[in-house]
Amino acid sequence: MSVIALASGKSCGVTVSALALALSSPRPSLLVEADPAGGTIRVGYLQGEGSAQVGLHRLAAAERQGPHALATEFRRHWVALDQEHSGKRMLLPGLTDPAQAPSMARTWDAIAELIAVMDGHGYDVIIDAGRIVAQSETRLSTTVYPAPLLRAADVVLLTVRSTQASVLATRPAVRVLREELAQHGTGADALGLLIVEEGSLSSSNIQQWLQTPAYAALEWDPDTADVLTHGAFKKSGRGLLRSARTAHDRIHEIVTRRRIQLARPAPVQG
Repeated sequence: MSVIALASGKSCGVTVSALALALSSPRPSLLVEADPAGGTIRVGYLQGEGSAQVGLHRLAAAERQGPHALATEFRRHWVALDQEHSGKRMLLPGLTDPAQAPSMARTWDAIAELIAVMDGHGYDVIIDAGRIVAQSETRLSTTVYPAPLLRAADVVLLTVRSTQASVLATRPAVRVLREELAQHGTGADALGLLIVEEGSLSSSNIQQWLQTPAYAALEWDPDTADVLTHGAFKKSGRGLLRSARTAHDRIHEIVTRRRIQLARPAPVQG
């Protein structure tokens, strides 16, 4: 249905935002924790539930046995995000140690192909790609970074808080991702902002300063963010998840429009 990648130029709540989108999707969802710095959802939100024997870090070994082995193992490494274990909210847990990231270099492309299959089966796939790490001002480090997942995504959302410090920290990531998506992805217009409304800056000012459209926004809701981060047993608000449902509607419209445009044949030159 939609493949949505989230990243940031700094720590801006990417994981919380990705988790909120996965939990609030109107369709079945798969959250892929692809941050090369390591995954935190299993030990945080899920409170250590599940075995360390499953997760993204185990798929590199399966890929070395061939594409069929990886495809067979892929679903076996999902864990439920919802208490009902309905199969509608699933997580592919991330790396347990940043040192594992280089072993994923040749596996990202194969995982991108499997994600495309899940999209075709009616899942919204949410990718937590973590913080942008570039080899230069305009090139991602494909050795450790999940660049193939970003290239194949329908939209790539740079998570930015509505504060001046966050906007300034996001500028280099905008340059890197715009160049990456223009040269190797589905186009520079796949890049948009996901604004976390923590500060006082307006959406229009943030878009102007970063020269990037805002594709969605999430309400600042620290209580719910704390639950999603730590699995804290306290009452949470509803603002974050409510705004995430609204964000899905907006993102799905953009995805639908982009897919139509990308499928459209080029005009005949007369």
